[in-house]
Amino acid sequence: MDLSEVLLWTTFVTYGSECASGCGLTNSNTSKILRTPRRLAKASVSAFSPAVTVRSQQSRLNMATALSQEELKKQVGYKAVDDYVKSGQVVGLGTGSTAYYAVERVGEKLKSGELKDILAIPTSIRTKEQAEELGIPLVTLDTHSKLDVAIDGADEVDPGLNLVKGGGGALLREKMVEICADKFIVIVDESKLCDGLGPGFPVPVEITPFCHEHTMRTVGDLSTCKGKCKPVLRMGSSSSNQPDGDEIAVTDNGNYIVDLHFDEPIADPPKMAEELKNVCGVVDHGLFCGMTTAVIIAGSDGISVKKP
Repeated sequence: MDLSEVLLWTTFVTYGSECASGCGLTNSNTSKILRTPRRLAKASVSAFSPAVTVRSQQSRLNMATALSQEELKKQVGYKAVDDYVKSGQVVGLGTGSTAYYAVERVGEKLKSGELKDILAIPTSIRTKEQAEELGIPLVTLDTHSKLDVAIDGADEVDPGLNLVKGGGGALLREKMVEICADKFIVIVDESKLCDGLGPGFPVPVEITPFCHEHTMRTVGDLSTCKGKCKPVLRMGSSSSNQPDGDEIAVTDNGNYIVDLHFDEPIADPPKMAEELKNVCGVVDHGLFCGMTTAVIIAGSDGISVKKP
């Protein structure tokens, strides 16, 4: 018996026939494994089963956690659509892993006939592509400047329901669409709640490529930023606030993103938002202050809703 057979036998003993069946083993295969000499079997378990067991249990735990987080995202995404989207409305479709499920739900309800005459405005190219695949009719702000409701996720939510958004790189289009909505519904899991914006997630700032280093220095010298944060040019994919490439990240609008990393909570988010907006070269930023109608939160105790 070679090492792979020993490991397979050990896995079978640890998890039983269910695991063996999941690995594609037949009854004849499992019988051969069970006929392994007792001496070899004992040595095999002693040498390999603790490591195999720990790794397998950790893998199962990680998988369960991941599935749990995805299910929470799905629950809040679906609830937002079920509670706030009605037939005949113009709807803003957010961007990100949580907003994905809201878009999915709109598509499902249109297909089933539960929703009719919906027009939607996507906040990114990838949301536009998802909506098109689901058959959701799309328009733009050029033809529909007023929305009934917009639904999107957030990277951080403070007690005043101010937000940090833009981890997915779509902050400009998100803000343009969501500021035009009568209702802006935010969907998050409880890990996104914080006592103060900044330390838990960098604040993204979309800037023009022209003289971007000058703009970064200007932003860093603002009274709300100087000595309080580290401006970092986003690299790789614009949809990730973690460096995942060697090239400068470019947004759907052809701009760059500077992520402001704070060590302490931002003392006055609205003031910082105003200062950032006034910098020549800054297109927009990821602080969404005073825009939220309601936050739907998925947590270990179920779903809750917070309003200003």
